[in-house]
Amino acid sequence: MKDFFQPFVKLLTLMVGLLVTISLLTAVLIGVVIFVFSGGSLPSLQEQATPQLAAVETETYRGVVPKEGMWKAPDWSTVDQEPNAEDIKYGRELIANTSTYLGPNGKVKKMSNGMNCQNCHLSAGTAPLGNNYGAVASTYPKVRARSGQMEDIPKRINDCFERSLNGKPLERNSKEMIAMVAYMEWLGKDVSKGESPKGSGIYELPFLDRAADPIKGKAVYAQQCQSCHMEDGQGMMKPDKTGYTYPPLWGDNSYNQGAGLFRMSRFAGYVKTNMPLGATFERPMLTDEEAWDVAAYVNSMPRPGKDLSKDWPDISKKPIDHPFGPFTDGFTEEQHKFGPFKPIVEARAQQASK
Repeated sequence: MKDFFQPFVKLLTLMVGLLVTISLLTAVLIGVVIFVFSGGSLPSLQEQATPQLAAVETETYRGVVPKEGMWKAPDWSTVDQEPNAEDIKYGRELIANTSTYLGPNGKVKKMSNGMNCQNCHLSAGTAPLGNNYGAVASTYPKVRARSGQMEDIPKRINDCFERSLNGKPLERNSKEMIAMVAYMEWLGKDVSKGESPKGSGIYELPFLDRAADPIKGKAVYAQQCQSCHMEDGQGMMKPDKTGYTYPPLWGDNSYNQGAGLFRMSRFAGYVKTNMPLGATFERPMLTDEEAWDVAAYVNSMPRPGKDLSKDWPDISKKPIDHPFGPFTDGFTEEQHKFGPFKPIVEARAQQASK
């Protein structure tokens, strides 16, 4: 008989427990309603979530330099206010599409290798730390150690034609030279004489404690560079063959050994803040080591030569990464090209202190 009533006892116990639970929940709900109607307020779910969302949205700035105070080009929409607006506009066009006018098949003159000034001076010379022209008007004319002479803007432009574009100089009084100078002077019109604004030129990448490694750089090139510049380094020509969308980094149509980018520090600093496509000084994509190594690889590849016998008449003023002797510091050409550069810096500092 006892076993007969046991299931009913369990069922009754379960029902009593359920009723007690429902009663407690009902009491809590009634209490909440009374609390709210009497002027109380419940915690906001949005307020609880906000700190977590803020933590997710806050990003650490990873740029190579602070972005505040960076040089910006004048507003292009104001150029028509200038008395020489047509020269300025033509100058910008020449910078952006140099080869169309002055390349191997240039419609004005055939005098350069097919690259555009813009291939090295990004966004027509306006990109922060993209080898821009922000300090050209404010710092020229000046004496340059490479030539040992006073140079003006036309001379500096022709240096690029003869070195980076591996071509011939442009006539100083030509319409094209006048236009390019006008454009560069307009870009720097708001910069005080003698000043170099923040973000002008190329980023100075810290030296490594080792030599830059072209073997490691080849792997970086394959992963990060060859999709635009091609495996053979010959770049990507425009469909109309008037110039390069992505320039050749070595070979007959690239910059020669006298170009600024042939110096390891210049190339490494340039790619650090601008390459691969999409990188900026605010969002660099290569590590310092990768930038130095890919510079070593690219500048180890064959390219046109140039007579540099008149460069650096005072050899003590040669940059530490100018890879052609003679030198006053006793280091080899190989170390002057690949590094490590810190021992050279230290040796020169000791020489200067004597």
